[in-house]
Amino acid sequence: MPNDIPVIDYEGSQYRADFWVDQGRDYEDATERLALKQLLPASGTRIAEIGAGFGRLAPLYLGYEQIILFDYSRSLLQEAAHEWGHDPRFIFVAGNIYTLPLASATLDTLVMIRVMHHLADVPAALQQLRRLMHRYSVGVLEYANKRNLKALARWSLRQQKWSPLEQEPVEFVKLNFDFHPEWMAHQLRQAGFVTRQRLAVSHFRMPALKRRVAAERLAAIDRRLFVPGGTFPLAPSVFLQVGTEEACARSNGSTAADDVAGILRCARCGTEPLQRVDEDRVVCRSCSAAYGRHLGVWDMKESID
Repeated sequence: MPNDIPVIDYEGSQYRADFWVDQGRDYEDATERLALKQLLPASGTRIAEIGAGFGRLAPLYLGYEQIILFDYSRSLLQEAAHEWGHDPRFIFVAGNIYTLPLASATLDTLVMIRVMHHLADVPAALQQLRRLMHRYSVGVLEYANKRNLKALARWSLRQQKWSPLEQEPVEFVKLNFDFHPEWMAHQLRQAGFVTRQRLAVSHFRMPALKRRVAAERLAAIDRRLFVPGGTFPLAPSVFLQVGTEEACARSNGSTAADDVAGILRCARCGTEPLQRVDEDRVVCRSCSAAYGRHLGVWDMKESID
């Protein structure tokens, strides 16, 4: 059952301060933005970022008419809502990726960065992502590459037990996984995705080098390796642009923020769309589960009935 799959929870954490701000990751942030700009359509109707956290990448989505930031953590989304809630294009949704509470075929663009490596059941998550896309949708997905240069060097020197050449994922810390590119390619095909582009990203993720070379300069050099490196990825991060195999219908729903019920799906029974009751509450027509908005975030993790 989806609710039995373990999920990493950043609720109440200081993720922005503890991991990003002044933590020596300006280079990683810069390279990821460059990769996204290369793969992501600059504008469109509706975009959703799955695992958006505090909204680090939200400025890249401002060309869209409607922007959904989705995460498991309510508190991180509240940070994002505090920063972006003044913009009526933004909708903030808390929920479980394995019961993804967004309606089917409603997204023109989907983004998921720094999430795959936390997924205990990649096939189940990919099926949910696939459901959100229609035949014209573009998806940008990122995963942690098991077959990276550092892992290959450590394995050859017998400093780690697991082989980066074996295709099965490795869980090096609880709910932290690295994936072999061929294994991931198979999972995507099984889920009905077609990979259009593959980029290798963050080749220079070495503290000594990052201390000596400015982040923007190092990222600019890394960008030149995105495409050639993508043919046989050895970088620690792989970015994919994906589409779908099947001809799903495009949603005709409104993009207005006050039509939020039309893009939500019941996390309990899967009914979609939901019915708007008032400004801060929606309800499922089938099972009567009700969900509310608190501090700007639609909480689809638990029914309030």
